Amino acid sequence: MTEKAIDDGPAPAAPAGRKAAPAVPGDRNQSSSLRRALAVLGHVRDHANGGRGVPLGQLAEELGLNKSTVLRLTGPLLDEHLLDRDRETGWFRLGHGALRLGQAYLSTLDLRSVAAEHLRRLQREAGETVHLTVWESPGIVYVDKVEDETNVRMASRVGSRAPAYCTATGKAILAWLPDTEVEAVVDAGLRPVTAWTISDAERLRADLGRIRARGYSIDDRENEPEVRCVAAPIFDHTGEVTAALSVSGLISRMTAARVRNLGPVVAQVGLRISRELGSDRQPAESTGRPPKG
Repeated sequence: MTEKAIDDGPAPAAPAGRKAAPAVPGDRNQSSSLRRALAVLGHVRDHANGGRGVPLGQLAEELGLNKSTVLRLTGPLLDEHLLDRDRETGWFRLGHGALRLGQAYLSTLDLRSVAAEHLRRLQREAGETVHLTVWESPGIVYVDKVEDETNVRMASRVGSRAPAYCTATGKAILAWLPDTEVEAVVDAGLRPVTAWTISDAERLRADLGRIRARGYSIDDRENEPEVRCVAAPIFDHTGEVTAALSVSGLISRMTAARVRNLGPVVAQVGLRISRELGSDRQPAESTGRPPKG
């Protein structure tokens, strides 16, 4: 049944001697002044010239506003210290109130809570098991798992640990960690887990380079002989890699072609979770070169 607006006719007049209640706007964010003030705040955030700030004239020109309007809009933002204005140059930059606001937001974040709906949606779309893991050198720890009750269950379980070098999520994290962490994994040993495990240090480093270039990793039967996985990193507000998510399935369903198709999808989900955690990470392919490890 399609939705349609319900019209009960004109509102009854207010009884004599009583004022009519003020009209409530039907659309949210009706205040154009609020929207424009937020646009000013966002513009300063994105065009701070290396921390020096943004001149009044630039704000007015690039936002299509009069200087007097910009000054009026920035008044409350300055009062709340969301913006600060340099006394010498008159340029606007973010104030310490913006920092407090950001810290308050970050203090409420929990990786599992932020990622939960993304994982469930990805599981429904892929029809395979989805994992969320965090780094614990020299391996990873499973912190969440969403699976289809009708499929064969994966051996992984929340709270269990696995090596980084032979798992998709482990390699997805390892690819963006400093070289010292990679060397620590190599020094801990690259014991073959299956016949397909990468157990040579140079081959592992080459694989990590490919992962950085395309934005996702592949475990091609390297940890379980009948399972393929594709994973992507998750970054926090500092830009550091802290976790990864993956899609895993039996090789009968997770063919090489399907893994290649799922790779960019998983990478996009990783980026969406990262952005909710405060990261400004961009897709690997947008840079034209592998991101620095």
